[in-house]
Amino acid sequence: MKINEHLKKIQTYKPGKPIAELKRELKLEEIVKLASNENPLGPSPLAMQAMRDAIPTLNRYPEGDCPLLKQALAAKLEVGENQLIIGNGSNEILIFLAQACLGHGDEAVMAVPGFPVYKIATQMMAAVPVEVPLKNGVHDLEAMGCRITDKTRLLFLCNPNNPTGTSISDDALRGLLATARDKNVLVVIDEAYYEYVCDKAYPDSLALLKTNENLVVTRSFSKIYGLAGLRVGYAIGPPSIVEALEKVRQPFNVNSLAQCAALAALTDDEHLEKSIQLNREGIEYLAAELIALGYQPLPSQANFIYFPLNAAQAFCRDLLSQGLILRPIGDTAARITIGLPEENERLVKTLKTKKERG
Repeated sequence: MKINEHLKKIQTYKPGKPIAELKRELKLEEIVKLASNENPLGPSPLAMQAMRDAIPTLNRYPEGDCPLLKQALAAKLEVGENQLIIGNGSNEILIFLAQACLGHGDEAVMAVPGFPVYKIATQMMAAVPVEVPLKNGVHDLEAMGCRITDKTRLLFLCNPNNPTGTSISDDALRGLLATARDKNVLVVIDEAYYEYVCDKAYPDSLALLKTNENLVVTRSFSKIYGLAGLRVGYAIGPPSIVEALEKVRQPFNVNSLAQCAALAALTDDEHLEKSIQLNREGIEYLAAELIALGYQPLPSQANFIYFPLNAAQAFCRDLLSQGLILRPIGDTAARITIGLPEENERLVKTLKTKKERG
């Protein structure tokens, strides 16, 4: 069988192993997963009740256009329903953008290290990923602007960035948007961790949408809303762009339980605030402990901490053998998801013991 040659360049995305699988492999009773940036509090109780109520209807196809969720998001965000598209996770919308905008030999600019799906989506379309190294752990927007050519069609920004947790300022972003607009490049801002941000210099992307026709913003219910297992996300953009994305969206791409859970989660401000507070306390605690142990974590605006590390793969394998799952970033850094207080404390205790052993 003949397979498209350009697919050979793609490195398959490898998520962290599920807890149940690791328990079987390692023969451990308790596993602490701090690798995939999930909300340790789980879903909103309102979302769980909505799913229970929807179970008897699962013999029916879901509403293909997610009308109720679109209505709720439009009201909450103060945008038009024609500016919204719902996806099987915001990950799927990134694929839509590549399908709608990229062709053979086109280019997409992105930061490295960054979310791997930007590169994968680009290569799926036989397009060329143009990777620009971070500068001091932050997007180098000036350098990214300089890498725009006549072949550039997309520019991906992750804000806050995954895996570093760093964010882009409003002033810096406006300059890049202007450069991209002059070159007819669509800028995609991935705001999967938007709700965790407390930096006052963080851009108001929805305000920027009003004056930038070359901007799309993606967000997710997988992170702070605790619905990673259901896969539901969305994008906000100009109606003309959304209309194009709808042409590549498959029918019934968002399942019934995901739709009703996301709709209910949007109304649970108490759960949202509890998640934000838990995360802030966890960030402060873990950052201080890591510094005390001699590490140099980057300031994070997300629900994880990134720190440079020699031999990161071996480091994370050692912790894995003790029931702690972290995410190595290549072999030069590690990323820790903020867990429950007792999970964070277990990690710190293990790291202290590891440090004492040398």
